[in-house]
Amino acid sequence: MNKRKFILGIDGGGSKCRARLVSSEGDLLGVGMAGSANPLEGVDHSINAIMKCTLEAVSAAGLSKAILKQTSVGLGLAGIILPDRHKALKDWKHPFKEIFMTRDQHIACLGAHGGADGAVIITGTGSCGLSNVKGNITEYGGHGFPLGDKGGGAWMGLKALQHSLRAENNLGRQTIIGDMLHEWFKVPDSASIISRIARAQPAEYAKLAPVVFAAAEQNDDVALEIIQDGAAYICRMAREILKTSPPRLSLLGGLGPRMHQWLDKEVSSHIQDPLDNAEVGAILFARQCMAGSSSRAKGKQKT
Repeated sequence: MNKRKFILGIDGGGSKCRARLVSSEGDLLGVGMAGSANPLEGVDHSINAIMKCTLEAVSAAGLSKAILKQTSVGLGLAGIILPDRHKALKDWKHPFKEIFMTRDQHIACLGAHGGADGAVIITGTGSCGLSNVKGNITEYGGHGFPLGDKGGGAWMGLKALQHSLRAENNLGRQTIIGDMLHEWFKVPDSASIISRIARAQPAEYAKLAPVVFAAAEQNDDVALEIIQDGAAYICRMAREILKTSPPRLSLLGGLGPRMHQWLDKEVSSHIQDPLDNAEVGAILFARQCMAGSSSRAKGKQKT
């Protein structure tokens, strides 16, 4: 056991944090899951989610946490755009052998295309895109809620609340979203909804996205407009990404399957199913970084 090496792939998203533990040969040993790992909600919050899903994966493998010292980690995190959060995580005195960190859309892209060139659009709690072609990585969106992330679940939930509150005071178009939100929250009035959601994190807003889709299925004009507006933004992102000539483009995230049917045919025709998930992409990222470190070490030995 002391000579064994392990690789842990972690996808730290805005709603869920998932871990996949494999042997150095690539055999799956265990998986784990926790809640949001977005460092914009606090670095300690992010670290707690990372460690929770890690220990769950280790336990599922029938191993002890002592193996973390023999484990290389590929970590993709949402919300590390802010330099102070990135630095704080870089300075974390973690229990692993080493950590290689990048954005969550990067590992998602690697997983979706088997480590080869390609591009992804992610519509989950937030929304973002990434193209990885011939060594050039270009990111799109991903500015975080509420400043950006249009077309994502949190944005959609916020729009639903705004429209329903305006309609209640006859300051906007009538919509069934308001009644559906009261039923969702199991409260009698809007004041109760506001008290529940006013200080909520993005993942809580994202939980309201299904209400918008349910209202759209009943041909509610407001719900249809919200979804169409979000889909139009995702289509604009896709067109920009396609200018980089990626061999493959995949639509990922919890809202991906639902948003796909709202996209323009021109865009939809380019979308292909992902080959694998982001945790696998995180493992591929770790292997790439480990190979790079090994090559640099050999180069220094030769000189």
